[in-house]
Amino acid sequence: MRIGGSLVLIAIGAILKFAVTTSVTGVSLATVGVVLMVVGLAGLVISLVLAFTSRRVDVVPQTVRAENVEPLRSEERRS
Repeated sequence: MRIGGSLVLIAIGAILKFAVTTSVTGVSLATVGVVLMVVGLAGLVISLVLAFTSRRVDVVPQTVRAENVEPLRSEERRS
């Protein structure tokens, strides 16, 4: 679960908690909304921590020098 998924869970949880007024037998939609918001918040925190502490690897291109190499003549060049 990444940042986008976490935000979706938080949004769905907030909708269930604060906007839905219907009732379902045996299920408290407000409680389901709170659980989704908590899971989304935990996922968001974990995603941000992993994003900021991930090891950055920079690729540095190396230039190879070829000595004593004759340049290609125009008729030898490939297109």
